[in-house]
Amino acid sequence: MGALDFPVFDGHNDTLLNLHVPERGRGRSFFVESDIGHVDLPRARRGGFGGGFFAIFVPPVKAYESGPDGQDTPPGSSPIRVPALDPAYAHQFTNDVIARLQRIEQEAEGQVRVVRTVAELEECLAQGVLAIVLHFEGAEAIHPDIAALEGFYEIGLRSLGIVWSRPNAYGHGVPFEFPGSPDSGPGLTDAGFELVRECNRLGILVDLAHINERGFWDTAEHTAAPLVVTHGAAHELSRSSRNLTDAQLDAIGETDGVVGINFHVGFLRADGLRDPDMPLSVLVRHIDYAVHRIGIDHVALGSDFDGAVMSQYLGDVAGLPKLIAELRDAGYDDSALRKITHENWIRVLGKTWAA
Repeated sequence: MGALDFPVFDGHNDTLLNLHVPERGRGRSFFVESDIGHVDLPRARRGGFGGGFFAIFVPPVKAYESGPDGQDTPPGSSPIRVPALDPAYAHQFTNDVIARLQRIEQEAEGQVRVVRTVAELEECLAQGVLAIVLHFEGAEAIHPDIAALEGFYEIGLRSLGIVWSRPNAYGHGVPFEFPGSPDSGPGLTDAGFELVRECNRLGILVDLAHINERGFWDTAEHTAAPLVVTHGAAHELSRSSRNLTDAQLDAIGETDGVVGINFHVGFLRADGLRDPDMPLSVLVRHIDYAVHRIGIDHVALGSDFDGAVMSQYLGDVAGLPKLIAELRDAGYDDSALRKITHENWIRVLGKTWAA
């Protein structure tokens, strides 16, 4: 079977940032195949990429230095702690990227759609239209007026990460450290609890990637929706502070949630190195671990394309059929592959957006 038998709906990419920031994307077009970055429409078509969560990440005001997922953290170094952002700057940057996304949708002439409902998502996957879920990686853009969340919802926001790996008004991101623990500080603030309630009310998915462990458990105790981590991996296999403990994985399964397994080599390798000479079997091992721990219904893909270092044996989005073949060789049948590649995301979005 080919890639199109299992359209991949992916939990996370930083493609919008790559397109928007000249230092990263060098002015490339989403509609022209490039050797820069990981995702463009031609490569997505070749890879059977049906769409996913397209993140808006707000970089520091100064020149972008180390990549949005802290991949430059050397194993054994001190934790990298990223300072908080100015909310006014975050709000403006976010609106600028939203405008770029809207232009992409308009210029696509029906080939790309920002989806707001599960019905729209399923229609896109059935018709070969690339489906985009608008996601904020960190909630700085909606501070100090949480009422701004509703305005972004009307524009199309359907997924929100409370924090990236830095503090904000709502909680505390986990610093990058290897080896390290996600248990790295205090949890949600009072505003953070209010933010979770508002996301539940509107039907916005709350993403627990990048939050520290205390914030994870605070959210778990107060949310009405399944627990979701759009891009993470197993701490038991790779001791990155960004990865999930067994207890966190268990909670995701118990709430009928989903973890999207991150493709970043530094979060998958047992040695924490950013070496792309990593066989795809290492990525499959993290998928296997999560499946055996919490069940096939709670594991999906969360690549971190355009924001992380990929295995050279995958390359970019066009390499997704190689991963599917590796999963099939590892014993995953058609039913399991459909769940991992898209059905689990569809189920959780249906339960969350309906809230």
